[in-house]
Amino acid sequence: MLKTILSSLSVLIFFMSISKESLAQKRTLSYLALGDSYTIGEGVPEKDRYPVQLVEALNKSGKYEFSTPQIIAKTGWTVDELDAGINSSQTDEQGYDLVTLLIGVNNQYRGRPVADYEKDFEAMLKRALDFARMQKDHVVVISIPDWGVTPFAINRNTDQAKVAREIDAYNAAKKTICDRYGVAFVEITKDYRKIGAQPDMVVEDQLHPSGLVYARWTEKVLEKVKKMKF
Repeated sequence: MLKTILSSLSVLIFFMSISKESLAQKRTLSYLALGDSYTIGEGVPEKDRYPVQLVEALNKSGKYEFSTPQIIAKTGWTVDELDAGINSSQTDEQGYDLVTLLIGVNNQYRGRPVADYEKDFEAMLKRALDFARMQKDHVVVISIPDWGVTPFAINRNTDQAKVAREIDAYNAAKKTICDRYGVAFVEITKDYRKIGAQPDMVVEDQLHPSGLVYARWTEKVLEKVKKMKF
């Protein structure tokens, strides 16, 4: 009888030690989101921003424990303005476990050449990689959505075909650079062209995406992040 009790206690202690070990190994992960209006979520509550939705989804899965994402983004920023914004922000010297990057629509909107964007974006991607401690599989780049399909663009008689061509050229350049560096590229533009004009897919300004759009982007980024090893 005593032998059975001792044996049961040993098994219990063994499983308790495994549980304690697992808890000790689980650490809080960090996330840096870089971008412009699409990252800061112009016109939506903080909870609807895609970086916030992403962290919520990851933490709900039970496999991860991410802290609140650090977002360096501002409506209207071009790549060089994001660069300056990073320089004036306080970032973690230890780096981040996850970095996402969505930038470029304002370069296109201001009529800047694709060749200039290529140089600026590559330099920014290198910064993102530095923030990710040079772990290329911990960086996710998101394609530029086509603002030309929105009610805002339609109401001002925007040349939608021209915007589409330019956005495609920017995204092609962006993907080529990501492929060169082995960084994940998430394509959201095609889907956005299908839904971007719908009333519930835009906020009050009729230009920027609603939380429903960001939820769709979150799902696509989530697929990439779940394949990462932290």
